[in-house]
Amino acid sequence: QVQLVESGGGLVQPGGSLELSCAASGIPFNLYTVGWYRQAPGKQRSLVARVTLTGLIDYADAVKGRFTISRDNAKRTVYLQMNGLKPEDTAIYYCFCSQGPGTSWGQGTQVIVSS
Repeated sequence: QVQLVESGGGLVQPGGSLELSCAASGIPFNLYTVGWYRQAPGKQRSLVARVTLTGLIDYADAVKGRFTISRDNAKRTVYLQMNGLKPEDTAIYYCFCSQGPGTSWGQGTQVIVSS
């Protein structure tokens, strides 16, 4: 059974930084695309960043140049380093892993950017 456990969310001031982590179990992690979505209040869940099993990376335009995604296959963990945070980055951030048509999700971690 797939399990994804996120950590690292919290409250940060505008311009600050946070690093999210997502530890996976129950899957051959190195064979999956992994990454992060986010959902702000009243909005749909949207892709933040993902990294494929071959290391290809995509970012949402809104976070390019500020966020960095990375994966450590030995630790079965995907990270999201978030710098230059803005109030509009406030959302629940969900880790995901996908292979073919199947996607599994973490429980989400709250990020609040506010002064």
